[in-house]
Amino acid sequence: MKKNFIKYLILALGCLLMALSINCFFVPFQFLSGGISGLALIFYYILGWPAGITSFILNIPLFFMAYKFMSRRFLIDSLIGTVLFSVMMDATAFLASATYVSNPLLACIAGGVMEGIGSALVYRVEGSTGGVDILGFIAKKYYNISISTTSFVFNAIVVAAAVYFIGLEPVLYSMVIFFICFKATNVGMVGFDYKKSVTIMSREPDRIASRVMKEVNRGITVLYGQGGYTRQDMKVLLVVVKITQLGKLLKIIEETDPTAFVMVQDANDVFGRGFTQPELVLPQETGPEKNA
Repeated sequence: MKKNFIKYLILALGCLLMALSINCFFVPFQFLSGGISGLALIFYYILGWPAGITSFILNIPLFFMAYKFMSRRFLIDSLIGTVLFSVMMDATAFLASATYVSNPLLACIAGGVMEGIGSALVYRVEGSTGGVDILGFIAKKYYNISISTTSFVFNAIVVAAAVYFIGLEPVLYSMVIFFICFKATNVGMVGFDYKKSVTIMSREPDRIASRVMKEVNRGITVLYGQGGYTRQDMKVLLVVVKITQLGKLLKIIEETDPTAFVMVQDANDVFGRGFTQPELVLPQETGPEKNA
């Protein structure tokens, strides 16, 4: 119960930061955010529809898709995140009546960083604000199309429509926002790269390896080492994960062995199955431990 409370508290904080970035820095200059909220902002600029309510309505067909193709937990988390984000967008809409910075480029930087940090908080607790996330996960699960590719295609369509309705200059600034937000999200997670190499020295190597392969769907390399002081033989685990999987991996390690020694390093130019080739779905355990 306590863990769920902290999870949804962080999720709410991330949604609040994203809503503040939109109303304080984007709306005064008619900038766009990414995803469904960007489409909702176009409707707000040309028709005056509340962005939060519009965003939620646009997400409804996606919820049906998530219900049909994704897990119940993913659907619930996406629904909660979408409701929080939509409510906070409209609750903070009054802030858009003021201009906090007069320079549009500064607004891009401030808004992009704030939205990126908010997104990072949402991803850190394995949350979602619906929208393109749902499309991305479905495309990833069934067609092995990366989430970033799905997001890029959708945002390209939104940008093309925005050029016609609100003009070229706000759209060009919005593209700067997309880039800054993308980088800020990565920094807000754990670093500047998208993949991480994780080395784990633990007294429970087999349990950690089993959970990682089962819950994160990442292969693990088992190295054999020896403690320099104790001279005891040990198994050293090596795993490479995507940045969005790192939070889950660290949580598994902490739950299984809080005393484990863990090194997280940048992994540049990772090639192979699961990264540049179709992902391998690892076989699930069928032994007594799983059936217990």
